[in-house]
Amino acid sequence: MSARFKSQRHERIKYKWYYMKEELLTFWQQANKDEVAKLIKEWIAKAESSGIGILKTFAKTVEMHKNAILACYDYKISTGPLEGFNNKIKTMKRQAYGFRDMEFFKLKIKALHQANYALVG
Repeated sequence: MSARFKSQRHERIKYKWYYMKEELLTFWQQANKDEVAKLIKEWIAKAESSGIGILKTFAKTVEMHKNAILACYDYKISTGPLEGFNNKIKTMKRQAYGFRDMEFFKLKIKALHQANYALVG
């Protein structure tokens, strides 16, 4: 196999991989659950027939988590605020390394929580 042929094959794989990724991103722009379910089914079929091993593996992962992906259209909730709050606690914990008073640390967390919600309303 010549170097040129290998390079062209590699470029075709990169091209296919890129467009499959972009198509996957369109799931989040769909209006309803039925459209997304149809797109997922089509995307998985394309990925499995692509001949690219990593795409086939990822298609299996998408298939496994399809119900969770579709649940986003039933329940419009995000764990983002919770993750951010946990990150603030971890940061404060790192900054407080060596403090002996656990009660003070608990009070700082409560104050962080109250300050966070005081800004929301």
